[in-house]
Amino acid sequence: MGSLSGPFTEAMAQAAAGVAVVTVRDGRDDLGVTVTSLTSVSLDPPLVLIGLGSASYLTEVLLRRDRWAVSLLADGQQAIASRFAAAGRPGARLLLSGVAHHRGPYSDALVVDGGVAAIEVETVRVVPAGDHTLFIGEVHAVDYVDAGRTPFVRLRGRYRLVR
Repeated sequence: MGSLSGPFTEAMAQAAAGVAVVTVRDGRDDLGVTVTSLTSVSLDPPLVLIGLGSASYLTEVLLRRDRWAVSLLADGQQAIASRFAAAGRPGARLLLSGVAHHRGPYSDALVVDGGVAAIEVETVRVVPAGDHTLFIGEVHAVDYVDAGRTPFVRLRGRYRLVR
């Protein structure tokens, strides 16, 4: 049987996914990455899941730091998504220079303002899964919800606006 990586990638690109930025504070440094793998897992307790490449530095940090934040981006925040997706990106504080943000009171991670929602999470389980690591976290704080804003999504390999 041939490799499924190309057809699998194409098939999964057909599923729309919200674009979010995951951030964590590691000592004096702040790190973050753009993800489209945020999934709600449970309501009671409130649990979410993210998947990160196992070889990534952020994965290494999240294996030692349990508290992190997720900012679900809105229309107009495409530049933020691109900054946090770029290879070799600098620290999160530099990436958010000139962008409204605050430090989450529960996670101490940077939270992007102006999105559709932001949550703060504590990892409760880590699951190796192929070339990724899944982090299941319990939501301890909802920083804000702005249902009036338009969510920002990724579909068919491109960032898109929900219309």
